[in-house]
Amino acid sequence: MTRAVTLVIGFCALRLPAADAGEITGTVKFIHQALSDAVVYIEKIEGKTFTAPQQPAVLDQVRLTFVPHVLPVLVGTKVSLPNNDVVLHNVFSPRKDKKFDLGTYRPGLAKTILCDSADVLLLLCRVHPEMSAFIVVVPTPYYAVTNEKGAYRITGVPPGSYRLAAWHEAARLKTEDIVVPERGAVSADFLMKR
Repeated sequence: MTRAVTLVIGFCALRLPAADAGEITGTVKFIHQALSDAVVYIEKIEGKTFTAPQQPAVLDQVRLTFVPHVLPVLVGTKVSLPNNDVVLHNVFSPRKDKKFDLGTYRPGLAKTILCDSADVLLLLCRVHPEMSAFIVVVPTPYYAVTNEKGAYRITGVPPGSYRLAAWHEAARLKTEDIVVPERGAVSADFLMKR
């Protein structure tokens, strides 16, 4: 049985169904290269707050790899970091302003962090320097991760005008203003820069 340890740190999808809702589709790429693992999300919506899911999101550790490599979560979400490997792991974040170290823990244990503000957290393992992952903490429940072709789809979006953002670990954040219809889709493609 996995035992859990919780650590609250000062930072760090749920789709809400709507009767009248649209969707956002598109791609994220460099010039001619599709970017997988990009996170596309609607930025903060003035006057709206969203309740984080009660169940923690999971960023696993298996075969000396964080799975998934990129995990988007809504602000206020707890993230469980189980060690489902056969070796010890030590998860930490090196950022000076949001530094933490969960300590070394053995297989079968899980530690939990609370992501309580919009940000991007780089996670590493002190035991295995080749391991890395990102938790992208977003302000709204309207987000998606691109597939291997760089494509994404965000469904259940209420009609309105929004600022859409695209993040990728190898590129600068890019934004675009969009208008989502009551029904149907709007397309937004991102050409990222390093």
